[in-house]
Amino acid sequence: MTKDDIQILYEYDRWANTRVLRAASKLSPEQFTRDLGGRLRSVRDTLVHILGGEWIWLAYWKEPSHSPAFLSDLRARRDALFNPDAFPNAAAVRLKWSEVEKEQAEFVNRVTNESLEKMLPLRTTQISLAHLMQHLANHSTYHRGQVALMMRQLGTEPLATDFHVFLVEGPGEAAPTRWSCDGARPIVLRFAKFGMSPLEGTPGSAPKSTRLP
Repeated sequence: MTKDDIQILYEYDRWANTRVLRAASKLSPEQFTRDLGGRLRSVRDTLVHILGGEWIWLAYWKEPSHSPAFLSDLRARRDALFNPDAFPNAAAVRLKWSEVEKEQAEFVNRVTNESLEKMLPLRTTQISLAHLMQHLANHSTYHRGQVALMMRQLGTEPLATDFHVFLVEGPGEAAPTRWSCDGARPIVLRFAKFGMSPLEGTPGSAPKSTRLP
């Protein structure tokens, strides 16, 4: 992946996290912490797990040395900082999330195509920074899906966080120009803004929902 690919991926990640937190903020404290029976027992526990994952991977990427002692200390700090009991409501999660997101955005904005090729040790092998950053974005997406299911179990409606919804409805007023895979021609993805169908591309046929079957 290129620098541009990573940066839009993390723009999407921030957008999706914001939407999940916005939906979760409508839950009562009892709903937010209710044990629903999974390994990550509640909406609160699952959100804190996502947040702890984003924090620990960012700290790992920023560290120049990855000794066993550093890794042990890093896990201990994560467990202390992201104990679910320290977050009684969605507002507490949002406050900590804003701190982590700010540091993460600064890191993402500084990556280069060269730095993304850097190999980092992981267990018995080495993996590029680009692939580890893809892993984290995928990890957060996976658990946001669990939060959506939990919210339906609680009788509430989650907000859509599909990538194509971000491309159509994401942050910013102007329709962005993205490049096709071969880099040869620009394509505008926020077609719904112009009354275009995302499937047929015909004027005036945009559906009320951008969700695909």
